[in-house]
Amino acid sequence: MAFIAARATDYTQYVNPFIGTQTDSTGALSGSTFPGATMPQGMVQLSPETENYVTWDPCCGYDYDRDSIFGFTHTHLSGTGCTDLIDVSLMPTRRTVDASLLQQGNFGLPFSHDKEAASPGYYMVELDGIKAEMSATVRTGIHRYTFPKGQRQTLVLDLDRMTYRGDAYYTGRRAYQIIQGQMRLVNDRTIEGYRVLTGWAKLRKVYFRAEFSKPIVGRILMDGKRDAGGSPVVNGRALRAALEFEDDGMPLMVKVAISPVDSEGARLNMKDEASSWDFSHYVKAAHDAWERELQCIDIDGTEEEKTIFYTGLYHVLMQPNAMSDVDGRYVDTNFETKRMPAGRTYHSTFSLWDTFRAAHPLYTLIKPDIAAEFVRDMVLHHETYGYLPIWDLWGQENYCMIGNHAIPVIADAILAELPGIDVEKAYKAMVESSTHSHPNSPFELWEKYGYMPQDRQSTSVSITLEQAFDDWCVAAVARKLGKAADFERFARRSEYYRNLWDKETGFFRPKDSEGRWVEPFDPLSYEQPCFIEGNAWQYMWFVPHNPQGLIELLGGNDSFIRKLDENFTLTATSGEVNGNASGFIGQYAHGNEPSHHTIYLYNFAGRPDKTQQLVDQVRSTFYNATPCGYAGNDDCGQMSAWYIFSALGFYPFNAGSAEYVLGTPLFSRAVLHLPNGKDFVITAPKKKAGKCLVKEARLNGSKVKNLVITHGDIVAGGELQFVMR
Repeated sequence: MAFIAARATDYTQYVNPFIGTQTDSTGALSGSTFPGATMPQGMVQLSPETENYVTWDPCCGYDYDRDSIFGFTHTHLSGTGCTDLIDVSLMPTRRTVDASLLQQGNFGLPFSHDKEAASPGYYMVELDGIKAEMSATVRTGIHRYTFPKGQRQTLVLDLDRMTYRGDAYYTGRRAYQIIQGQMRLVNDRTIEGYRVLTGWAKLRKVYFRAEFSKPIVGRILMDGKRDAGGSPVVNGRALRAALEFEDDGMPLMVKVAISPVDSEGARLNMKDEASSWDFSHYVKAAHDAWERELQCIDIDGTEEEKTIFYTGLYHVLMQPNAMSDVDGRYVDTNFETKRMPAGRTYHSTFSLWDTFRAAHPLYTLIKPDIAAEFVRDMVLHHETYGYLPIWDLWGQENYCMIGNHAIPVIADAILAELPGIDVEKAYKAMVESSTHSHPNSPFELWEKYGYMPQDRQSTSVSITLEQAFDDWCVAAVARKLGKAADFERFARRSEYYRNLWDKETGFFRPKDSEGRWVEPFDPLSYEQPCFIEGNAWQYMWFVPHNPQGLIELLGGNDSFIRKLDENFTLTATSGEVNGNASGFIGQYAHGNEPSHHTIYLYNFAGRPDKTQQLVDQVRSTFYNATPCGYAGNDDCGQMSAWYIFSALGFYPFNAGSAEYVLGTPLFSRAVLHLPNGKDFVITAPKKKAGKCLVKEARLNGSKVKNLVITHGDIVAGGELQFVMR
């Protein structure tokens, strides 16, 4: 295995796409990332599958510890805990493929990491003497297969590849079902088709156009056991094709454009983005696109630190993904075809329960134009669906997780005053999404009880805490816009977390609709239905909008610090640990998102030194430049974004506020090259390895008050200097 190094000044040389593809022997480090070729926010993510049927672990389809590849598919999810996509598979083979073999559908070939390489926009592996290379445009996958000389070349085109629910969740069940599909031979160099399927995204349509650099000289088209014979078209639900090509001494190239709209969309995407047969052209174009994205931040660090940092930035910027064709058409939540204005792109893959915390604030800071497009697309989702997205995949809502965390993303963008946002329309979407009941958010209960009662709503404590935060975000925007009545309403609701505080146990815990504490209660247990992906210890700190209020509940700074210390030292367990919890320091679980802000709480109780020490511990313990380089699922870049912010020396503790709390810098110097042409320079002149304590921080020469800087402070340019102890 190798990741491709480029010239010394090239930022892409520090991107290792294999980081996050492996779980270590203890199961503590994993990322569920894929190593294949993609563009920034690309619709196509062209990557190998290392299992014949993809399961929930890893959800991306690639496991570094596997030794076979079964196909190269054009859509993937990066770092998620649920699986879907895995569309339009191609697999080269030197075997003679007959109808019986094609029906079986297993064309796996062994591979070695010694003959595998990846860099941004490029992937290569050798399979049975066949060199398989991949690149991508935004909407087209580019393949080049170099077969041994003197042999007929065969590709298996598979529309029946899919994901399975696996292991701890379900056994042997498909995660989605194909409703209908088609393959149509357009001519001897082109195949078009589609498949309609349902799964995590309840209904998806994927259209494709595949063009080959040489003519098809033999073919078999099948639907399950049915051979289409000489027909140039086959319809059904289990479609595969074996395509043969003569050896003319040249590699076989394939271009596969996809569209979520229709066949015409796939044709136009191909015509606009992939008219050339020059493979090196696509590799260079993808490289150059990534270079432009990554050069927004300069850091002075070790080779390993740069590799972790820029790979993290790469993983953040891979998604959300383009979900409109080159002509601007996309499918909205009502399954109607709409069109974006010329030159604009509609996006999907909003893993908001994860990414609102740091990944979206990072976009707001370094890519404000794209961040504004995300807000626009979330508002478009609201206009047809009735409320903002919760987890938007392939343009559709899948209701995964809780709360409505498009709200803090929009609040952060409005409070940061990003241009290009229709603020009134966005605010309307925030309010309606906080008052129109939907799954996991029955607002009639919220307003009636002042909390979510466990006998009326599962995961009630987690929802109460997260919804209170979302309400603070609405209140903050209402205050900015001068909407006094709304401000008072949502500010009052933002304090509802207090209604589940139990002074006797010192935890947030569930109540029923009669106001009675639900028994039994075990703060260490992950099996209590009042929490989601966590226990009472991990959720007791989720009051990012009012840390002083949380300190007050715990009895002041001293008792708060004692409790927080216990959180980071208590290693006791009760029953099975949730599969999403990993990367432990005591009860703190860095491998899952509810813990991500907790380290920074010490700042608010007068002990920033403890924050600094823990930030340094997490950076050095749970991130590395190997395939097992993350402490948990990267979750569409959230794990990576935590590292990027925390390495720079600040973090969006309250992710909807357009503010950042200070931590400790990893680098002696870092520079944010801002889109407005200004630079924000972060310096720590006396920074040494292993030294993390900060004496004071100065912004443009003035001491930073309360260890907080604003989005406005950064985009104005200037210098943040850390004076190290």
